[in-house]
Amino acid sequence: MAAKADILVDQGTTFNTLLNLTNDAGQALDLTGSTVKAQIRKWYTSTTSIDFTAVIQSPSTNGIIELSLTANTTAAMSYGRYVYDVITTVTATGVVTRVVEGQLTVTPEVTQITGVTYGH
Repeated sequence: MAAKADILVDQGTTFNTLLNLTNDAGQALDLTGSTVKAQIRKWYTSTTSIDFTAVIQSPSTNGIIELSLTANTTAAMSYGRYVYDVITTVTATGVVTRVVEGQLTVTPEVTQITGVTYGH
Protein backbone atom coordinates (compact mmCIF):
# COMPACT_ATOMS: atom_id res chain seq x y z
CA MET A 1 0.00 0.00 0.00
CA ALA A 2 1.29 3.45 -0.92
CA ALA A 3 2.33 5.96 1.72
CA LYS A 4 0.16 9.09 1.91
CA ALA A 5 1.86 12.49 1.65
CA ASP A 6 0.31 15.82 0.77
CA ILE A 7 2.43 18.42 -1.03
CA LEU A 8 2.21 22.22 -1.10
CA VAL A 9 3.63 24.02 -4.17
CA ASP A 10 3.95 27.79 -4.58
CA GLN A 11 2.83 28.82 -8.07
CA GLY A 12 5.63 30.27 -10.20
CA THR A 13 8.48 28.88 -8.09
CA THR A 14 10.93 26.02 -8.43
CA PHE A 15 9.79 23.00 -6.39
CA ASN A 16 11.99 20.22 -4.98
CA THR A 17 11.34 17.60 -2.33
CA LEU A 18 12.96 14.38 -1.18
CA LEU A 19 10.91 11.29 -0.40
CA ASN A 20 12.56 8.93 2.11
CA LEU A 21 10.98 5.54 1.45
CA THR A 22 11.07 2.79 4.06
CA ASN A 23 9.67 -0.73 4.32
CA ASP A 24 7.35 -1.97 7.08
CA ALA A 25 10.36 -2.58 9.35
CA GLY A 26 11.45 1.07 8.98
CA GLN A 27 14.50 0.24 6.86
CA ALA A 28 15.35 2.22 3.72
CA LEU A 29 13.65 0.77 0.64
CA ASP A 30 16.23 -0.65 -1.77
CA LEU A 31 15.53 0.87 -5.20
CA THR A 32 18.47 -0.81 -6.96
CA GLY A 33 17.51 -1.76 -10.52
CA SER A 34 14.33 0.35 -10.41
CA THR A 35 13.02 3.34 -12.32
CA VAL A 36 10.65 5.98 -11.00
CA LYS A 37 7.82 8.00 -12.52
CA ALA A 38 5.51 10.57 -10.90
CA GLN A 39 2.57 12.50 -12.32
CA ILE A 40 0.13 15.19 -11.24
CA ARG A 41 -3.48 15.38 -12.48
CA LYS A 42 -6.32 17.73 -11.67
CA TRP A 43 -8.57 14.72 -11.01
CA TYR A 44 -7.87 11.00 -10.99
CA THR A 45 -9.78 10.68 -14.28
CA SER A 46 -8.07 13.59 -16.07
CA THR A 47 -6.58 12.73 -19.45
CA THR A 48 -3.88 15.40 -19.15
CA SER A 49 -1.03 15.20 -16.67
CA ILE A 50 2.08 17.03 -15.53
CA ASP A 51 5.22 14.97 -15.02
CA PHE A 52 7.48 15.55 -12.07
CA THR A 53 11.16 15.21 -12.75
CA ALA A 54 11.65 12.11 -10.59
CA VAL A 55 15.10 10.74 -9.78
CA ILE A 56 16.28 7.91 -7.54
CA GLN A 57 19.13 9.36 -5.47
CA SER A 58 22.47 7.58 -5.21
CA PRO A 59 23.07 5.17 -3.60
CA SER A 60 19.79 3.57 -4.57
CA THR A 61 19.85 1.45 -1.40
CA ASN A 62 18.99 4.59 0.65
CA GLY A 63 15.38 4.67 -0.65
CA ILE A 64 15.44 8.37 -1.54
CA ILE A 65 13.52 9.79 -4.51
CA GLU A 66 13.77 13.47 -5.52
CA LEU A 67 10.74 15.13 -7.11
CA SER A 68 11.04 18.51 -8.80
CA LEU A 69 9.13 20.98 -10.97
CA THR A 70 10.50 24.03 -12.76
CA ALA A 71 9.24 27.54 -12.04
CA ASN A 72 7.74 27.65 -15.56
CA THR A 73 5.84 24.43 -14.89
CA THR A 74 4.38 25.62 -11.58
CA ALA A 75 3.57 29.02 -13.13
CA ALA A 76 1.50 27.30 -15.83
CA MET A 77 -0.51 25.34 -13.24
CA SER A 78 -3.79 26.83 -12.08
CA TYR A 79 -3.90 27.30 -8.34
CA GLY A 80 -5.92 24.78 -6.42
CA ARG A 81 -5.93 21.11 -5.57
CA TYR A 82 -4.53 18.23 -7.65
CA VAL A 83 -3.74 14.56 -7.05
CA TYR A 84 -0.40 12.85 -7.65
CA ASP A 85 1.36 9.55 -7.21
CA VAL A 86 4.83 8.07 -7.51
CA ILE A 87 5.47 4.62 -8.95
CA THR A 88 8.58 2.49 -9.14
CA THR A 89 9.25 -0.25 -11.68
CA VAL A 90 11.78 -3.03 -11.09
CA THR A 91 13.49 -3.25 -14.48
CA ALA A 92 14.35 -6.97 -14.31
CA THR A 93 10.86 -8.18 -13.34
CA GLY A 94 8.54 -5.42 -14.51
CA VAL A 95 6.93 -5.22 -11.06
CA VAL A 96 5.24 -1.82 -10.65
CA THR A 97 4.56 -0.42 -7.17
CA ARG A 98 2.80 2.79 -6.16
CA VAL A 99 5.03 4.01 -3.32
CA VAL A 100 3.51 7.43 -2.53
CA GLU A 101 0.23 9.18 -3.30
CA GLY A 102 -1.64 12.23 -2.12
CA GLN A 103 -2.98 15.66 -2.82
CA LEU A 104 -0.91 18.49 -4.21
CA THR A 105 -2.07 22.04 -3.59
CA VAL A 106 -0.79 24.94 -5.68
CA THR A 107 -0.97 28.25 -3.82
CA PRO A 108 -1.58 31.35 -5.99
CA GLU A 109 1.25 33.68 -6.85
CA VAL A 110 1.20 37.45 -6.41
CA THR A 111 4.57 38.50 -7.86
CA GLN A 112 4.83 37.54 -11.53
CA ILE A 113 7.94 37.22 -13.68
CA THR A 114 7.97 38.86 -17.12
CA GLY A 115 7.88 36.30 -19.94
CA VAL A 116 6.30 33.50 -17.89
CA THR A 117 2.81 32.25 -18.76
CA TYR A 118 0.62 31.81 -15.68
CA GLY A 119 -2.31 29.42 -15.30
CA HIS A 120 -5.25 30.88 -13.39
